[in-house]
Amino acid sequence: MRNPIGTHIQVWSATWSADDVRRTAEKASDCGYDYLELPVRDPHSLEIEGIAKALQDNNMFCCTPFLHTKETDIGSEDKSIAAKGEALMLDALSAARDMGSKHITGPSHTCLAKHDVMRSGAGRRNAIEVLQRVAERASEMGLSLNFECLNRYESNFSTTCAEALEMIEAIGRDNCFVHLDTFHMNIEEPDPVAAIKRAGDRLGYFHLADNYRGYLGTGSIDFQSIFRALRDVNYEGPIALEVFSSAITNPVHSARLAIWRDTWSDSIDMAQHAMQFIRCQMDTADRRIDAALQTEVAR
Repeated sequence: MRNPIGTHIQVWSATWSADDVRRTAEKASDCGYDYLELPVRDPHSLEIEGIAKALQDNNMFCCTPFLHTKETDIGSEDKSIAAKGEALMLDALSAARDMGSKHITGPSHTCLAKHDVMRSGAGRRNAIEVLQRVAERASEMGLSLNFECLNRYESNFSTTCAEALEMIEAIGRDNCFVHLDTFHMNIEEPDPVAAIKRAGDRLGYFHLADNYRGYLGTGSIDFQSIFRALRDVNYEGPIALEVFSSAITNPVHSARLAIWRDTWSDSIDMAQHAMQFIRCQMDTADRRIDAALQTEVAR
């Protein structure tokens, strides 16, 4: 496996000004990371030129998560709210492109919030119609849309791989893919390995976090099986570390995700440990495949 390996900016910094990105890129690059995840949920506040320069100077690129609030939820039954969301998404696409991104990631199809009711049919239709237009514009910009399956406490729209695939089929655009995350799969998928295999060539982006978002491999998630499944489906796309701690993460984001404690506090130690862990898991998955091929040849 030779996937690009990235790290979310909030593993390192609560903010992402051009100076923040430069400092983070220098440290993350030294740890062996290929790219940073830089959210574009507020595209008008980004120092786009400075960020692009900071990444280039450190031989890094970025992938760009996007999410909605209830005020810009494209899955709202209120078409005026969906229209606000669409306009914001189009601005986010431009910002992502100008920073050098090729991948829009995260829950760009939904708002990040605890919901008390199921998503309505009218809301789903509004979201699909918006995403069809957004996907067409993204394609013109050379961007893919990767829809993250969030857990039930953060979304009521496409919480599983199967649901995301149904949504992508309804959108009907070639640049739409599934974004899977081990933290969310641990809650929603009866079998995370089966979910990865179900996604197959529609898997476009992958997040790594343990069940409590602490050090990889110190919780309950079976990462060996996860990496084997990624290898089995020949996944060659980006893989990003997305672990959050209240010691580092922006307080507003911590509140949205209910991050109420310091699961870790040393960014460099966390990132170095994660890089070593990821590479070890990749090598183990490769050796398994090589051994299987040798056995097949011997037969």
